[in-house]
Amino acid sequence: MRETSPYLLQHADNPVDWYPWGPEALDRARDDDKPILLSVGYSACHWCHVMAHECFENDEIASLMNETFVNIKVDREERPDIDAIYMEAVQAMTGSGGWPLTAFLTPEGKPFFGGTYFPPGDRQGIPGFPRVLRAVADAYHHRRTDVEQTARQLLTALSAETRSHAVSEPLAVNILGEAYLVLQSSLDRENGGFGTAPKFPQPMVLEFLLRYFHRNQEKAALEMVELTLEKMARGGIYDQVGGGFHRYATDAHWLVPHFEKMLYDNALLSQVYLHAYLLTGKQLYRSIAEETLDYVLREMTDPQGGFYSSQDADSEGVEGKYYLWTTQEITTAIGERHSPLINDYFGITAAGNLDGLNILHVADDQQPGISSIIEKAKASLLKRRELRVKPGRDEKMLASWNGLMLASMAEAACVFSRQDYFAAAVANGSFLLNSMIRDGQLKHTYKDGKSRIDGYLEDYALVIHGLLALHQATFTGEWLRKAVRLAEVMIENFWDEPTGALYDTGPRHQELFIRPRIKFDGALPSGASAATLALLKLAILTGNEGFQRTATSSLRSMQQLMRQHPLGFSNWLCALDFYLSTPKEIAIIGHRDNPATSELVHTLYTTWLPNKVVAACDPDDPTPVSELKLLQNRGMISNQPTVYICEGYTCQAPVTDPASLGARLRGASRIISSTHQ
Repeated sequence: MRETSPYLLQHADNPVDWYPWGPEALDRARDDDKPILLSVGYSACHWCHVMAHECFENDEIASLMNETFVNIKVDREERPDIDAIYMEAVQAMTGSGGWPLTAFLTPEGKPFFGGTYFPPGDRQGIPGFPRVLRAVADAYHHRRTDVEQTARQLLTALSAETRSHAVSEPLAVNILGEAYLVLQSSLDRENGGFGTAPKFPQPMVLEFLLRYFHRNQEKAALEMVELTLEKMARGGIYDQVGGGFHRYATDAHWLVPHFEKMLYDNALLSQVYLHAYLLTGKQLYRSIAEETLDYVLREMTDPQGGFYSSQDADSEGVEGKYYLWTTQEITTAIGERHSPLINDYFGITAAGNLDGLNILHVADDQQPGISSIIEKAKASLLKRRELRVKPGRDEKMLASWNGLMLASMAEAACVFSRQDYFAAAVANGSFLLNSMIRDGQLKHTYKDGKSRIDGYLEDYALVIHGLLALHQATFTGEWLRKAVRLAEVMIENFWDEPTGALYDTGPRHQELFIRPRIKFDGALPSGASAATLALLKLAILTGNEGFQRTATSSLRSMQQLMRQHPLGFSNWLCALDFYLSTPKEIAIIGHRDNPATSELVHTLYTTWLPNKVVAACDPDDPTPVSELKLLQNRGMISNQPTVYICEGYTCQAPVTDPASLGARLRGASRIISSTHQ
């Protein structure tokens, strides 16, 4: 088999005659006049495994599928374009979506019916999969006119959704305030987070609220963030033993997680905890950020420098088994002396809180002087847990998710002065450039020595995001130069001048029944919002007016959506906050391995300035970006590492010592709120 996706390979031995998405499957559907059954999932998806076991491993159901359909299996992480458009179609048809995604298509790839998980027989109001298969096949062959009409209506509706909406109003700061008020009304004031169960972390919403606090000193915005971060940190959604976050909580209290762990969640959450630490100085936030990144280094890092995609929810066929404890296991791991204290701290009881077992959560942290006992106990529990059968790991590496983690790792390296984070960031940047770029074009996925599938908009945008952070951490000009080049390729591939919009696919991608354009920010930033923020930063660094025009046009088309639906457009709001500010333009010049330079870097990054751009130069760097205006005529003063701070075309006197730099950054942290055309 040519496929490298772990998810597709998991289905290789099914009795279903699966095809990967491609011309062979589509041609077969046309030649045989059969509808297509499209099944989309991913390796860490619990319900994908359930449906596979119940339906796709069932010989009778598989025979029915093979007889009546051309069956296509897609890894949503490998093909986000396919996942996006068919998920949107199923949501339009049914009002809901999720994975496994089950869609039925005409041989031309146009959807006409769909759903998510189907059981093997009728169950709790959900029709059994065999009944669905027969009904869909009957409709396709005997009510073809109705099927084609449904497909046409969906195509019209979805095409309208992807269009850009030109707006004449200028981009104004009141958009941020209106979005903030909507978020305030959505807050769960008891448990933190937004809405009820299931409860997702939504780190980009928290980032926007931190920015809003920074802009307006609105204490309620910071309180919303702190409530959420503290409740999550105490809950079962956080792996109290090994660090890192599970994907979401099935309850409103953050206690019972869906146990899979995703790289992107841990990249975004480690960064928001880091920023909350910088704003508040609270040790809890630092601990969560570091434990999360330590988990990534321990469990999710490839020897080549890439970061793996996810860990399954299941081990030994049972969801969450790896993470659950009995009181006896706790006593065995840490001894009888401290087990009562640990049981109280982590809420461990004989009855348990999930099917007779215990999800560890912080139930009692009021006892003074126990932090060293807790840390030793966690180390003992982790050592004991390592003896268990681990959840499966999806070891493909995705450019976009790697870019997110690269940015978090590089920033944390500077804030925490962690050499291991620094080394991991450099290794990841090298991996991305050496293994995931071919002929100047970024690839989307890497596995088993193969980089496959041309990169999507989100890949370019988030890798640029990571490379900018890496340049700032290392002072190496090549990272910034590559970021600029990728931005040029990104606009060339994904910007559509007639519609004034960034699309998720480019001319190198296979044409689908519509051209995907995800507007909203979901679990990850949308490609367009991430690209917009990256281009705004690069425009200031390079003076490239084309970058600025593209970013501004993107923002202008999203005004109403940002106002009305901030929970789904929070990274757009972060980009708008940057656009409406007067960003700090900072140049730092010095030998990167000089301890004095490291002190300046530490000072620069321990003052949280969300709206800044940094150009760095090491005199020994063989690849300096000396052509940047921000670095022109900038040198070290008295042979000491030196920082230059400019804002709104006005520069202050250079500084060479950390104390003066800290005072300058804190004193010049005002943000100009204005209206931009």
